[in-house]
Amino acid sequence: MPATPRALVIGGSLGGLFAANLLHRQGWDVQVYEQSTEPLAGRGAGIITHPDLFAALERIGIPIDESIGVDIEGRVAFDRNGAALGTLDIRQCLTTWGRLHTLLLGAFPATRYHLGHACAGVEQDAGSVTAVFRNGSTARGDLLIGADGIRSAVRAQFAPQARPDYAGYIAWRGLVEEGALSPETHRDLFPKFAFSLAPREHMLGYPVAGFDNSIRAGERCFNFVWYRPTHIDRELPQLCTDIHGKQHDLSIPPPLLRPAVIEAMRQSARDQLSPQFAEVVAKTRQPFFQAIFDLESAVMHHGRVALLGDAAFVARPHCGMGVSKAAGDALALSGLLHKHQNDPLSALPEYSTERVRFGKAVVAHARELGSYLQACDRDDSGFLAARARAAHHHTPQAVMRDIAVTREF
Repeated sequence: MPATPRALVIGGSLGGLFAANLLHRQGWDVQVYEQSTEPLAGRGAGIITHPDLFAALERIGIPIDESIGVDIEGRVAFDRNGAALGTLDIRQCLTTWGRLHTLLLGAFPATRYHLGHACAGVEQDAGSVTAVFRNGSTARGDLLIGADGIRSAVRAQFAPQARPDYAGYIAWRGLVEEGALSPETHRDLFPKFAFSLAPREHMLGYPVAGFDNSIRAGERCFNFVWYRPTHIDRELPQLCTDIHGKQHDLSIPPPLLRPAVIEAMRQSARDQLSPQFAEVVAKTRQPFFQAIFDLESAVMHHGRVALLGDAAFVARPHCGMGVSKAAGDALALSGLLHKHQNDPLSALPEYSTERVRFGKAVVAHARELGSYLQACDRDDSGFLAARARAAHHHTPQAVMRDIAVTREF
């Protein structure tokens, strides 16, 4: 290996920045290539924190203090009329995608972060790996990390059989300023992790930093996630048809959502959710939705190429593990490269074995927690029995106990 090994990181979101920062601090020459031509700051919504996330931030040298996020004092579940069905004392810190991205991007040298570089292919020889970009440029290194998300171009080249599998439901998401909420709703929701259940639907929400990253009282936001069964053929195409009549593939930019779609969603909130959550949905300026997927990879390395984060495994969000899983991948990868004296060909097989086991366990647990929500025309006894068995996860007591909590895998 050269005295200063070089790593190419494909994808400049959170997973890519965790890996880039960790390797940079281990003496690697790291270059990050993000396909977007515009800065990513401000995208995403609430993030659940877990130990791996904090461990990665500490290893990078980012202070863990009160500015990271909002501390939650416990959990509460509301019935349809807004009365509390129960509470549970689980204390957590909740943050946002934007806050973490700002911290990670600020810790990494700006000259090594490159926008407008969409990966078109990867080439390898005995001693190096080369990324080819759609803008005509190339980059050569000793290691390439595919951290380019669920639609990973890197994974598509090396493992085209590993594809996202639609889970049968979507999640509506959004942020509302706490100052926009009525005093009664604010009293019930701050500072709590709250739930509201409807038949085969699941709403949750919690306070996070405000749009300017402030965690001061009065300047925070309330983040909601509302899971709703959505048939892939009958319903999802309508949601993905934009204000111009163009149909998008399983997702749509939030500003292009049709007003009728948003109003129908808000009316459903008034009809089915607790009044507190109905108000949150009504006062969110730009709600958006994401289709929920499962994704599993058989291996996470291909020669000098490593997959990381959502490029390798995507678990349904019920575990709240997406960002922490990426942080854990980055910690494992950097640690094993150090153990093997920066030799990717020795480190990556061990990395793959360790993190594939973890990824499969997280996906399986998240699938179990969410299977009751699936929309499907199947009437075979096996599927219906599995969905019926999952119903015990869909009670106020179960969701407060099981959703987005730290556990061993």
